[in-house]
Amino acid sequence: MYSSILDSVKDAAGVNVEDDSFDAEIIMHINAVFMILRQIGVGPTTPFQIEDNTSEWTDFTTDENLLPMVRSYVTLQVRKLFDPPVSSALSSALHDTITEYEWRLNIEADKYRVEEDERYARYFRSNS
Repeated sequence: MYSSILDSVKDAAGVNVEDDSFDAEIIMHINAVFMILRQIGVGPTTPFQIEDNTSEWTDFTTDENLLPMVRSYVTLQVRKLFDPPVSSALSSALHDTITEYEWRLNIEADKYRVEEDERYARYFRSNS
């Protein structure tokens, strides 16, 4: 398993990690998926983008609970965009999996927002 975002996505998409001929297209798709994640509340609050294979998954999030699903979600989304399945059954299954991941990631991110809101509320109640 690669720690580099680009290398691990390329490997999962069936692209030789040493082959850089598709890097620009794959990076574009990865960055689009990171924007989707940001919009559903996952990852850093500031936009996150990669430019090459030096960015690692822990640059996006160090949350060990989110990281495995984030890796899988980004990989599935990029695979769907970069090399869409020909079969409608596979396409539908991929779409369903991505939709479920989005829901689960959103729920997980919401849980942390609620916990953080409760910490701030306790702080303000104790200092008023």
